[in-house]
Amino acid sequence: MSKIQIQSEQSEDNKEWEPKIIAFLCNWCSYAGADLAGVSRIQYPSNIRIVRVPCSGRVNPFFIIKSLLRGWDGVVVSGCHPGDCHYVSGNLVARRRFAILQDLLKLFGIDPDRVTFMWSSASEGDRFAALIKKVTNNIKKLGPNKKFETEW
Repeated sequence: MSKIQIQSEQSEDNKEWEPKIIAFLCNWCSYAGADLAGVSRIQYPSNIRIVRVPCSGRVNPFFIIKSLLRGWDGVVVSGCHPGDCHYVSGNLVARRRFAILQDLLKLFGIDPDRVTFMWSSASEGDRFAALIKKVTNNIKKLGPNKKFETEW
């Protein structure tokens, strides 16, 4: 091995692994809560990437599975609190879908803890930040998502 290869391997060992988390957030509540957290300068991990959706009920479970297949270490789906959905019952539809998805993930051999479903309203920026910190810590404990990793 050359010196350059050894140095690059040592520098990779020194880096602390950070999870990549994708979050599907309801436009009306959860996204607004994330925005409030940012405007209020409430700290939460920066390794989360947000996808804004009209309603959590519009998140197809295939989006979650595809995210895990593409190498994301964790997935968060967040919507309005039950009874507060702007589309009447979209979040209740999402809750039923993701209850079934948990069993499907087990069937695929994926740890169901990689997928988190949570409620967050527009006025709960601090709660949103706390939930994201908790999810990030849980994913760190699980380690990188290597279930579908392939070598070319």
